[in-house]
Amino acid sequence: MKRLSLTAALAAVSLLSTPALAQQADTHNHAGEAQLAQTEVKRAITEIAPNLYRFQNNFHYSVFLVTDDGVIATDPINADAATWLEAEIKSRFNQEIKYLVLSHDHADHSSGGEVWADTAVVVAHANAKPVIAGEKRPTAMPNITFEDALDIELGGQTVELRYVGRNHSDNMIVMNFPAQRALFAVDFIPVGGVAFRDFPDAYLPDWNESLRRVEAMDFDILVPGHGRLGDKASVTAFREYMDDLWTEVVAAVRAGKSVEQAQADIKLPKYEKWFRYEEFLPLNIAGAYRQFSAHSRRN
Repeated sequence: MKRLSLTAALAAVSLLSTPALAQQADTHNHAGEAQLAQTEVKRAITEIAPNLYRFQNNFHYSVFLVTDDGVIATDPINADAATWLEAEIKSRFNQEIKYLVLSHDHADHSSGGEVWADTAVVVAHANAKPVIAGEKRPTAMPNITFEDALDIELGGQTVELRYVGRNHSDNMIVMNFPAQRALFAVDFIPVGGVAFRDFPDAYLPDWNESLRRVEAMDFDILVPGHGRLGDKASVTAFREYMDDLWTEVVAAVRAGKSVEQAQADIKLPKYEKWFRYEEFLPLNIAGAYRQFSAHSRRN
């Protein structure tokens, strides 16, 4: 188990400053809602547990932990959002951001890290760093990476970073705040909703194993990167959805059905009241069909 204090983190950072990577358009809009006008950006800060706050930027969310020695922040979302949040943290708490923890590399969550790079040590999973560099994500390059587990301690408080395996990406981590009994998990555990589109940049059925690992963790509040708060039961419900989806799609492929036939036949009525069921279930079926077909050997 690795533990990271601010002193050790600063010693690990290169003397060369980490430049912001070239800006690029964010084409991975998870929320998919109608685009807000540029003048209608919705931002808010809400306390969800003692010292732990949720930051909203339109349909994206991150969290930050306020301590006596500074702030541990998570996904900056984009440069404008990061600039706004940094000013709010300074105004409300008179603190600087000392750590930035990236949940994964995808640009709609990781963008904007360069805004905080002058005060913050940037932490991410080891698999994220080469993708951030290779894809030229518009964010700061991670200073510190880890493989399985890393605890960050600051101002007498702790956040536990855990890699639970491949799911929505191969570098997704969850962030457990034990004193607050809250877990921040981005994109791979929707609360009361089906999965995003056709599983872009995803790994099935590894995803279900990562959900089981989250179910085994000790927390009460599930904080997703989109949508409303949940709890551990939300993780179980989504894992059951993924199990049911995979079972039905595998049966359809083995029965010789085309993807269009599978989409017509598979309904999963247990979940028909879930968010975006009508829109995304056919895409979920297509994505699962594609992944199973690509990795199975037909007679």
